[in-house]
Amino acid sequence: MQATDTHPSPTAATLAGWLRLQLTDGIGLLTAHKLLAHFGTPDAVFGASHAELLALVKRRQADALLGAPPARLAALAEATLAWAQQPGNRLLTLDHPDYPDSLRNIITPPLLLYLQGRPELLARRALAVVGSRNASAQGVLNAGRMAQALSEAGLTIISGLALGIDAAAHAGGLGGEGGTVAVIGTGPDRIYPRRNEALARRIAVEGCIVSEYALGTPPLSDNFPRRNRVISGLASGVLVVEAAAQSGSLITARLAAAQGRDVYAMPGSVHAALSKGCHQLIREGARLVETAADVLGDLRMLADAEAGPRPAPDDSFVDVVLEAIGDDIAQAELLASRLGQSAAELQRQLLALELAGLIERLPGGMFQRLRR
Repeated sequence: MQATDTHPSPTAATLAGWLRLQLTDGIGLLTAHKLLAHFGTPDAVFGASHAELLALVKRRQADALLGAPPARLAALAEATLAWAQQPGNRLLTLDHPDYPDSLRNIITPPLLLYLQGRPELLARRALAVVGSRNASAQGVLNAGRMAQALSEAGLTIISGLALGIDAAAHAGGLGGEGGTVAVIGTGPDRIYPRRNEALARRIAVEGCIVSEYALGTPPLSDNFPRRNRVISGLASGVLVVEAAAQSGSLITARLAAAQGRDVYAMPGSVHAALSKGCHQLIREGARLVETAADVLGDLRMLADAEAGPRPAPDDSFVDVVLEAIGDDIAQAELLASRLGQSAAELQRQLLALELAGLIERLPGGMFQRLRR
């Protein structure tokens, strides 16, 4: 999904219709989609007769749709267009050709998407990595390492910019070519939580920030469970790294399952409160994973039917890489220098060797050879 002049941002009049539909009292997303399915566009909805609306919605909803537009609509539309014209910002309506297909096909896709950064990331194969805000030190470490390994393999990492596991996942995603996408529960002009401000500003340049909420929307508690369906909707699957029994991450995982996505969970100690949510998901059918190779192997099998044979190690290069690693622990960057390979090409070879069970990925971008 590339930002091009062929499909520019909506006009002021078109945008006002979408914003009005979003802001009309008593009209939730389900009702908005029901109206759009029948009438086609917001303008057609607001141009319908009372009788036509009553065939689809309740009387108070029809009255609200035919009432005066919200007083702040004109100013909000003007401010939103100004926001969209700033460098790095993009605004997509649900009917825009560049709206991500994966998201358009969930039950209640957002009417509007506010994007900052690299919108092309939304068209890539992605994995959501989520977990507890109050994560353990080990959980944060696991999330960062896992996300970086997956990103290095080309998967875009999606999360919710929360503290703990989310922040670690974003940082890890930025460490690989897959990059990261942050789905936020505020307006695109707000950063929450403030402790993640530096991370958010980096993602807005190197990754992509996504919001469905109008400018100025504060961090309302109801918004965060709703944004979870966007996190799972943009991804091929969801990995829960660490979560308590009542964690919001379980909402994301169950939304993913309902959307036909795969759910993965990392196990932990049976005595740890932050492992109970993951263990619960595993009992419910989530795939137990311990390494990035576990996830990638599963996703590669899913991709085989669409993309052909699974990549294998380059036979002419296998022995060279294994010999270079030897019996020591080797860092990827040093291996690339030693072998005269680009870092990206070597990472692909290392991933193939890891999936083949010939090497093991260790913390800190280190690898060791597995002897048989």
